[in-house]
Amino acid sequence: MTKTAVTYSFRESLSMPHQELQKRAQQFAEEVLMPYELQCEENNGLDRESLQTINQAVMDWGFNAINHSKEDGGQGLTIFEQMIVNEQLGKVTNAIWDTVFQPAFPMQFGTKQQKEEYLIPTNQGKRRDAYAITEEKAGSDPQQCLTRADRVDGGYRINGEKWFVTVGDVADYLLVHAHVDGKPELATVFFVDKDLPGVKVKRTPLYTHNFVYEHPEFIFEDVFVDDSKVLGQVGEGYDLTKDWFVEARLGIAARCIGAAIRATETANDFAANRTQFGKSIRDFQAIEFKLADMAVDIMAAKSMLYRVCWDISESKDRKVNHARAAALKLYCSEMAGRVCDEAVQILGGRGYMRENPVERLWRDVRVDRIWEGTSEIQRVIIGGQIKKRGLGLYVD
Repeated sequence: MTKTAVTYSFRESLSMPHQELQKRAQQFAEEVLMPYELQCEENNGLDRESLQTINQAVMDWGFNAINHSKEDGGQGLTIFEQMIVNEQLGKVTNAIWDTVFQPAFPMQFGTKQQKEEYLIPTNQGKRRDAYAITEEKAGSDPQQCLTRADRVDGGYRINGEKWFVTVGDVADYLLVHAHVDGKPELATVFFVDKDLPGVKVKRTPLYTHNFVYEHPEFIFEDVFVDDSKVLGQVGEGYDLTKDWFVEARLGIAARCIGAAIRATETANDFAANRTQFGKSIRDFQAIEFKLADMAVDIMAAKSMLYRVCWDISESKDRKVNHARAAALKLYCSEMAGRVCDEAVQILGGRGYMRENPVERLWRDVRVDRIWEGTSEIQRVIIGGQIKKRGLGLYVD
């Protein structure tokens, strides 16, 4: 008697519209983005023509600004739907997922003028933003930022330095987190056009990964911006930046799931077809157990991802969302690190070759335990929330 394989996937538990969105995002990742992976790896980036081609494809496929409203030129997807897309994008190496631009969430709080000047054209792929927070002496604690915006007639003069400004090489304006008159309690976010006098690139460091975009360091020397460049209100900067962190951490978590899935699929296929000592290496418990642990890691993380993103889609509680996003980012980023490392081990020498996606994923996901808040900072957030709200926030 022939046994019929029974299959089940998370996709089957999704609504039909969500299944269709997932399938379309998967097709976009595989058909549009993945063909550029080796070019990006070999050149530590993509040329202008390639970026323009991808930018147009993002618009044509309807994946532009999935995190902003249709009224502002975006796609108006919920947090849960954004997660579905980001999970598929995370399977693409070299952070080419970042070409699928998702302008900073806090810009939704901009004035009509700011939306017309910045948000709407950015959502339409005509402009590009970059968020500038980190400094030499201020990373995990933004209150230690030394970048200041001093009040002057008609506006502010910004002085300071920002590090790790992801996408800063192609962005034409920055969202700069600065302290008005040097006061942390007056943390404020400013729109700063890169072509303003006094805005300079200090240097562009090299990193472990070969990403599609760079992470330059910027210097601001007496950069004048008028009052219309304040996002939200003076003193709201910390809350706006936390909102940005929540969105960024959810995106990281989703992409980590995608990266782990691709790495595991690649390792599983290799193990099934690689023969040593007269049989497939997947039949050896040393490999079989690795694949089992990788699958369970993904299952647990994905279950958590789907639940939390669904809950946040329905929640307007900033503090609760911030707390749960921290837990999600912590677990998924550390899971992806474990899984991708095991995938490299299963492929052996091949897994250490840059032409292999598991090697690139292994390098790519390492930063996910660092940027937008280290794993240690996520634990600080989680521990603090347990003290304030009790364990129920995480275990009920």
